[in-house]
Amino acid sequence: MKLVRGLGKLGTAETGRVVAIGAFDGVHLGHQAILRAAVSDARASGLQSAAVTFEPHPEVVLRPGGAPPLLTPLEEKAELIEALGLDLLVVVEFTPEFARTPAEEFVEGVLAGGLKARVVLVGYDFTFGHAARGNAELLRQLSRGLGLRVVVFSPVRLDGVPVSSTAVRQLLAAGDVARAARLLGRFHSVTGRVTRGAGVGTGLGVPTANLALAPGLAVPARGVYAAWAELLEAGHRWYPGVVNVGYRPTFGGRDLGVEAHLIDFSADVLGVRLRLHFVTRLRDEQRFESPRALAEQIARDVAAGRDLLARQPPPARRIPGAEPFVARG
Repeated sequence: MKLVRGLGKLGTAETGRVVAIGAFDGVHLGHQAILRAAVSDARASGLQSAAVTFEPHPEVVLRPGGAPPLLTPLEEKAELIEALGLDLLVVVEFTPEFARTPAEEFVEGVLAGGLKARVVLVGYDFTFGHAARGNAELLRQLSRGLGLRVVVFSPVRLDGVPVSSTAVRQLLAAGDVARAARLLGRFHSVTGRVTRGAGVGTGLGVPTANLALAPGLAVPARGVYAAWAELLEAGHRWYPGVVNVGYRPTFGGRDLGVEAHLIDFSADVLGVRLRLHFVTRLRDEQRFESPRALAEQIARDVAAGRDLLARQPPPARRIPGAEPFVARG
C-alpha cells in the first residue's frame, strides 16, 4: 500500500479510483466492511482502491479541548488499513480552512477532481463540508452528473448494537476490553516506548515495562488486565503479560501510568517500542495496606494472566478474517 500525504501529491490515476472516506478511528468492524468493499469493487472494475482519512482527527479541530480520545494513531491506522488490501491511503490534513470547504467544492474538487474517484463509499453517518452540512443524501445529489457512484453503508450490528468508535470508547472507559475487542475485530492496543520507571515493580520482584504514550490516546479504565505484549523491535516477539493502568495508590502515585509485567521474561527492554494488546480485565486497581500484600496480589494476577493467555493465543495478524472476533474466556 502506498501512503500519500495531501491531495497535491496523488499523481494521476487514468483508470480512476474506488474511494472509501472517513476518520476510520479504530478501524472497527464497520470500517472494515467499507474498506473491504472498496478493495472488492476496485478489483472487479479494474480501478485503484483508496482509503482517505484525516490528520488530525476532525474532532480535534472542530471541538478544541473536547475531542474524544484516539483509538488508533495514524501509524497504527495505516497498518490496519494496509492489512485489508488497499492500494492507496491518502492522508488529508484537517485544518480550520479545510473544515470550511463548501460541500459542493468537496464533492467536485476533492472527490471527483483531486481523487479522481469513480466510486465513493461512506458510512451512514458520514458528514462533510462547511458546518458539516453535507450528509449521505446530499453526497448522492451532488455526485449526479459527475460520473460518481455513491455507496452508503448501514451500521454493522453486533449483539443488536451498532458498531461505532463511540461504542468502543465507552467499553474501554468501563474497562470492558473483551467486548471492545468484539467490536474492533481484534484486541484494543496501545503503543509506546519503554521508559525508566520508579523501580517499584523491581522492588516487589515483578519488574515492569513502563510505557510512554502520546497524549490523547484511549486507554482502558484503571485496573489490572491480562494482555499480550508485542515487542516491535528486538526480533518482533510476543509475550504474555499483566498490565496495570492506574496511579499506584499503594505508593501514593499521582500520574496515570501504563506498566506491563512480561511473564517469564527478564531481558532489558528500556527504549524498545512495545505494543500492548488488552485481552481481559482481571480486577480493579486498589490500594493495599503494605507492599507485601500488593506483591501477594500481583502473584495471583500473574497466575491468572498466565492461565488465561495460555487459552487465548496472540493474534496471528492485526486484522482477523471477516468473521466476528471471539475472545476465549
